[in-house]
Amino acid sequence: MTTDAADLLQANAKPYSVSELAFALKRTLEDAYGFVRLRGEVSKVTRHSNGHIYLTLKDERAAIDGVVWKGQVRGLGIQPEQGLEVTVTGKITAYPAGSRYQIVIESMEAAGVGALLAQLERLKARLAAEGLFEAARKRPLPPSPAVVGVVTSPTGAVIRDILHRIRERWPCRVVVWPVVVQGDQAAAQVRAAVEGFNRFEGSGALPRPDVLIVARGGGSVEDLWPFNDEALARAVAASAIPLISAVGHETDTTLIDFVSDLRAPTPTAAAERATPVIADLRYTVGDLSARMHRCGGRAVEDRRGRVQAAGRSLARVPDLVELAGQRFDLAANRLAAALEKNASAHERDLVRTASRLSPLLLQRPQRVQAERLAGVAVRLTPCVERSLSRTGERLTSLGKLLAAVNPDLPLDRGFARVHRADGSLVRQGASLLAGEEIGLKFADATRQAVIDGQEAAPRPARPARTPAKPAPAAQGDLF
Repeated sequence: MTTDAADLLQANAKPYSVSELAFALKRTLEDAYGFVRLRGEVSKVTRHSNGHIYLTLKDERAAIDGVVWKGQVRGLGIQPEQGLEVTVTGKITAYPAGSRYQIVIESMEAAGVGALLAQLERLKARLAAEGLFEAARKRPLPPSPAVVGVVTSPTGAVIRDILHRIRERWPCRVVVWPVVVQGDQAAAQVRAAVEGFNRFEGSGALPRPDVLIVARGGGSVEDLWPFNDEALARAVAASAIPLISAVGHETDTTLIDFVSDLRAPTPTAAAERATPVIADLRYTVGDLSARMHRCGGRAVEDRRGRVQAAGRSLARVPDLVELAGQRFDLAANRLAAALEKNASAHERDLVRTASRLSPLLLQRPQRVQAERLAGVAVRLTPCVERSLSRTGERLTSLGKLLAAVNPDLPLDRGFARVHRADGSLVRQGASLLAGEEIGLKFADATRQAVIDGQEAAPRPARPARTPAKPAPAAQGDLF
């Protein structure tokens, strides 16, 4: 192709817009890499307020942005953390606004046991910093539980060993919450069981347990990994019911062992820690009962001897009664004479006080008060009369003013008021229309009328008044 033809073809080619090119590249990436499995180290983890997670996956030579949408976060096998090596699956897409490509992550797993253990150590350090491992917050186990709650698989040797051991040691009621103890659903089911036992009110068919046992047999690190879940550990720490963890063998350690109230090396040992031995309790109760009877007998004998010793030092009852009777007789003989003497003394005091009393002592203050009251009445009468006179004059003036402004008073002199049909007063005759109904209010009655069809003739102008002979003032037109 010649240079002129190439220039002509370039001039006729349709140009892309920036958006068209960006979205075309986005579709090409999604079609070519619709499913990708990627391994790398997590860095720059950002949890957005809307629930999405943004991160970066990198190795020693390259890095790629990643995003986990809100709906996929809860379904991840592990939660992304800084420095964790993971294997993710998803699709490659582009972000047109920034001309960047990224991976939309749908699943995430730890890349090997070493990564799992590293993540576990970081989680343990964070929970320990929050104080969830402190011994002060761990609750003591009940000494004699009436109900034991067990969270484990309903099949297998674990539940049989627990039930057999409890039946031998302490026959009580056992409530089993069946869960799976391995796999992706294990952590969520165990957490739901612990929270469900704590929601029991104890008033229904199922009683509230006094102690809980979370048990599982031994296994590999991957098999026991659900018991290292952070949400499960927090649920165990928040349990109001004392909880014993018995996960794996004695050498196995999981995260809930640190937050539980007691760790048992095996499920059978957990049953032993949760319940006492009824035979030992019976022996202890019998021994305490015998000791109580012996101590009670000795205490009774001691009290009896002390009472007898105290009784020998007491006086005889007849002596106490006779002495009190003698004192009563002496007091009764003196009482009559004392009453007469007291009455005579009060009589003398009354006579002496009555001699000093006289009617003049009461009449003199009455006379003074009467004279004072008469003087006040003399001064008060003129004031009251003047006030009544002024009030009467004001009342008369108001009556005259009321009569002067009475709208019905001119009616007695032959005038009449004109009202429209709606009751409003007609002030100008020009405002009335032909054929309009009006009411005429006279002094004795009201009559209806209709305005004629002719408008009122204009009133002739008044002649000018001469200064020499002023004309008498004519009465104005009321209408």
